[in-house]
Amino acid sequence: MTISTEELRRVGIIAVVRAPSAESAIAGVEALVKGGVTGIEITYSTPDAPSVIAHLADRFGDSILLGAGTVIEPAQAATAARAGARFLVSPGVSLPVAKAMFDTGLTTMLGALTPSEVMAAVELGADVVKIFPAGFGGPKLISSFRGPFPDVRMMPTGGVSVDNLEAWLAAGVVAVGAGSELISASDLAAGRFDVIETRAREMTTRYRKLRQMEVAA
Repeated sequence: MTISTEELRRVGIIAVVRAPSAESAIAGVEALVKGGVTGIEITYSTPDAPSVIAHLADRFGDSILLGAGTVIEPAQAATAARAGARFLVSPGVSLPVAKAMFDTGLTTMLGALTPSEVMAAVELGADVVKIFPAGFGGPKLISSFRGPFPDVRMMPTGGVSVDNLEAWLAAGVVAVGAGSELISASDLAAGRFDVIETRAREMTTRYRKLRQMEVAA
């Protein structure tokens, strides 16, 4: 079932987990959840990604929004779905990969960085367009896209931090993807899970405050 706009906005932050090992990925997610981040994307660049997804699905159930990222091969889509993913993310637009993602019935997020790529993702039927790597254009890129694509649900990934979160939300994104700025591979490798938890809490607190300000306005 497709994830609603309301649920995406409520979750708000999708942590992009690229871990050096399955064990560090699981421990990192534990830290994220303790810090309040419940949107979790386990990338296929993480060793044994399907097993990690299956473990997290069993551990947390519906208390987190769990997905698979860096889906670049058609077979990965079905494998992630069987493991318990609720959404699938690809860094770009590939027809065979997109078809496999759509065939699962899960929410599908296709990556784009140019107007042509956004159009291609929308034409294929992407539920969300992942603007990646968003740091190249920044929030102004999203604002520019709003003209020709006012109704497209967009999620920037790459370059999103606590400091610029307000600018991304002001540009009209439905949610944000946060990778190394939130959960870095170096922190995971060094076991600095307290740092990850602290960053998660800071970003979650900031996100909720900004959304409340939107409602009040």
